[in-house]
Amino acid sequence: MQGVPVAGGSEIVLIPLDEPGLGRLLELAAAEADPLEVMPPVTGPAGWTDQRRAAFLAFHRRRSLDPDTAIESTWVIEVDGRTAGAARLKPVSGPSALEVEAGVWLARSVRGHGIGRRVTEVLLESARDGGSARFVVATTTVDNAAARRLLTGTGADLDVHGGSVDARLEL
Repeated sequence: MQGVPVAGGSEIVLIPLDEPGLGRLLELAAAEADPLEVMPPVTGPAGWTDQRRAAFLAFHRRRSLDPDTAIESTWVIEVDGRTAGAARLKPVSGPSALEVEAGVWLARSVRGHGIGRRVTEVLLESARDGGSARFVVATTTVDNAAARRLLTGTGADLDVHGGSVDARLEL
């Protein structure tokens, strides 16, 4: 996707995920994320074990890169030419109309600079331009205050249940 300016004059670019990008995301995640922030749980000791690294690659290949199993579009977020996280859109069937699920993950070192807000705006534009979705949905946890602020800032309706927060925004 096109480069867009963010706070501080930085530029973000969303690049379609490919194998080299997946490798960069793995290294970034291992350096700046808990595995549960970026993939489903894997049994075994905590941290980025070899097994967990392999599971990360397999999970994202299956969801985004393998044409036979891909269920979502994923982009590598670059800020000023450096890998900073990932963004995704996944078509899902909602209760009343086609929905698109959005997700953004940013490395801890780049959070708090408006990058997540700008990436979310780009994802919403992409969902609108796609033409078939009427709603964008997202899920986070009740303790993720930054994500809740971001979702509220888009105008999404939030539904809190247990430890989870579901957001829904009409396009």
